Amino acid sequence: MRAPAIAPCPLPAGMGATVTEDGIAFAVFSRHGERVSVCLFDAGGEHEVARLPLPCRSGDIHHGFLPGAGAGLHYGLRVEGPFQPDRGHRFDLSKLLIDPYATRIDRPFRWDPRLAQFGEDTADLAPRCVVEGRLGAPLLPPAPAGTEGAGENPAFIYELAVKSFTMRHPEVPERLRGTLAALTEPAIVAHLQRLGVSHVELLPLAAWMDERHLPPLGLANAWGYNPVNFFALDPRLAPGGRADLAKLCKAYAEAGIGVILDMVFNHTAESDEFGATICLRGLDNAVYYRHAADDPGRLVNDTGCGHTLALDRAPAVRMAMDALRYWRRLGAAGFRFDLGTVMGRNEQGFTPDAPLLCAMLQDPDLSQAILIAEPWDVGPGGYQLGRFPAPFAEWNGRYRDDVRRFWRGDGGMAGALATRLAGSSDLFAADHRGPRASLNYIAAHDGFPLADLACFAAKHNEANGEDNRDGENDNHSWNNGTEGLSDDPDILAARARDIRALLATLFLSRGIPMLTAGDEFGRTQHGNNNAYAQDNAAFWLDWEHADEKLIAFVAELARLRREHPLLSLDNFLTGAGDPPDAVWLKPDGSRIEDAEWSGLDALCLHLSGDGESLLIALNRARETVPLRLPGGRWERLIPSTEGADGEMPARSAGIWRKV
Repeated sequence: MRAPAIAPCPLPAGMGATVTEDGIAFAVFSRHGERVSVCLFDAGGEHEVARLPLPCRSGDIHHGFLPGAGAGLHYGLRVEGPFQPDRGHRFDLSKLLIDPYATRIDRPFRWDPRLAQFGEDTADLAPRCVVEGRLGAPLLPPAPAGTEGAGENPAFIYELAVKSFTMRHPEVPERLRGTLAALTEPAIVAHLQRLGVSHVELLPLAAWMDERHLPPLGLANAWGYNPVNFFALDPRLAPGGRADLAKLCKAYAEAGIGVILDMVFNHTAESDEFGATICLRGLDNAVYYRHAADDPGRLVNDTGCGHTLALDRAPAVRMAMDALRYWRRLGAAGFRFDLGTVMGRNEQGFTPDAPLLCAMLQDPDLSQAILIAEPWDVGPGGYQLGRFPAPFAEWNGRYRDDVRRFWRGDGGMAGALATRLAGSSDLFAADHRGPRASLNYIAAHDGFPLADLACFAAKHNEANGEDNRDGENDNHSWNNGTEGLSDDPDILAARARDIRALLATLFLSRGIPMLTAGDEFGRTQHGNNNAYAQDNAAFWLDWEHADEKLIAFVAELARLRREHPLLSLDNFLTGAGDPPDAVWLKPDGSRIEDAEWSGLDALCLHLSGDGESLLIALNRARETVPLRLPGGRWERLIPSTEGADGEMPARSAGIWRKV
C-alpha cells in the first residue's frame, strides 16, 4: 500500500486540522522551527504509520493538505529546529507534540520525566490528537443580553468542579460520576434550580496534566488549572468529546441556567525549564512564552507556575480568541479568566489596552458574553483589581477579605464592610462601572471553604506533602474557641451562626454573588486551604451529610434577592433623593456620624427606591443588640439567627421590609 502524502495547498483559513470535502488541511504556527511534520497513527492511535512534513510555509505558518482523510484521524506533530535554551529555543524532534488547536485527544495526559529529557522519544507517552468534523453553525445560539437564566446578566453564580461535585452524589449513576454528563442528571439540575442559580461556573475543562511533583507523592491535580492546550476537553470529564459540553449547555439553557467556563490563558502544563515539551514549547518556545528582556533563555514567571504565556503577541492572541469563539459555539454563556492580569500584560506591565483585551472587546460576540477576570498574578504590579475595562466583572478579593475581617472581629472594619455591602464604589465608580463589576465571594475553590472559616484559625495542608508550606497563611479566619472538629454544642452553635451571617452578607450585598459548590450545605476541607492536589473521597462533596436547613436558607436568600431588585441594582448608593436611596444607621435608629464608623460592631443600611423600603442589619457582637426600626410597620424577611422583634441577635445578619 502506498504511503499517504501531504500535498501543497493555499494557506488555510483556520489553524490546526480542518476537515474539508476532499481531505484535511493542516496549519501550524512555528516562527523559528525549520520543518513541521504531521505524524499519522493507526485507527487505534497506537502505532505511528507515517511522518509527513508539511510542504508549504507562508510566513510563520507551515501548512499542507492530506487528501482523502477525514474525521477520526489520529495524529501528532514533530518540529525540527535548534535546541538552544540560552536563546529560548527548545526544539526536539524526538518529542511528539499536541496540536494546540486539537479539539480532541484520545487519552489523558500523564506526567513522565521523559517528557522533559532532550532526545527522549515520547510517542508512547503523548496522547494523540483526534480530528473532529466541521462544527458548522453554533450548536446553541447565545441568549440575548439582559434575559433571565442563561442570558448575559448573571444573578447568582455557582462555582463547581465537575468531578468533586458528582463523585459522591447518591442519585448520579456510578458510570457517569466525575463527568459532564453527570451534571445533566435530574437530581443535579433540580438542586441548582432549588438554589436559584442563574449560572454555573465550571472549573477548567481543558485537558490538563499533573504537576510533576504530585505523582511521586501519590497525589493528582483535582482542579485542572494546568492545561496543555485550550481546545480539547479532558477525556476524563468528557469521554464523548465536545458533544458532552454542547449537551450540557443545551440542557442547562432549557433549565434557565447559563454555563461559564473557567479559562487558564496564563500558563500551560509545560512548566519551567525542567518541565515537559509536549505542545507550545516544542512548537516555538521563544514566541509563545515570555522571556526576560536581558536573558532570552530565562522564562518570566508572573504566574507562579514556572512561565507565562506571551499574550501580547499575535500567535497567542489568535489562539486565545479562536478558543473563546470555539467554546461560545458550543454554548458557553461566558468565561472566567484565571490569573487574568496576564491577559493584560505586555513588556512594560499591565494595561487595560493590551492586545488580547482589545481583541475581545471589539469582537461582536465575545464583547456581549459574560467576562470575569481574576484580577491578579504574582508578577510586578500584579494586583489590578478595578482596572479591567467594561464589560468585565472582577473577582473582588477586597470584598472577600473585608467581609471576613468584619465578622472575625477585627477593629475598624465597619466602614470597609459598608463599602463592600454597597457595591465597592471605591474600586469601580471612577471608570463608570457599576456594582455588577464586582464579583462578590467569601470563599472560592482556592482557599478555605465557607464552613472552615469559622472552624480553623490556621491552615492544615499536611495532606499536600509540602510540610504545610503551601497555601495562603493569612486567611482572616477564626475557630470559635477550638481548632478543627468539635462536639461542643456551644461551639457548633456559634459556628452555625457565623456561617449563616456570612451567607446573608453575601446575598444582601450589591454586586454579583458567587458561591462555591457545597458551601450551601457546610462542606469542609478539614482545614486544607489549598486542596488542588486532593482528588479523593475525603475532599469530594459529601452529599450524604449535607445540611438541608442550610440549603433551604441559601435558597431563600437567593429568592429574596430576585424578588427585591433594590438588593441588586447596578448603581451605587448616593444618599440623595427624597427619600434618600441609602441611609446608614446605628441600631438605635440614629445616623452614623463619620467619627463613629471605626468603633461599630453593628450597623444598618436603610434602602429606598421604586416604592419600596428595606433595612439590612448586621451585628457581629457576641450579644444581642436592641434595634429601633425607622417609622412605620416592618416585616422581617430573613434573619440569619432567630430573635425577637426589635432586636439584632448576636452574630447575625437580617433584612426587613416596610409594609
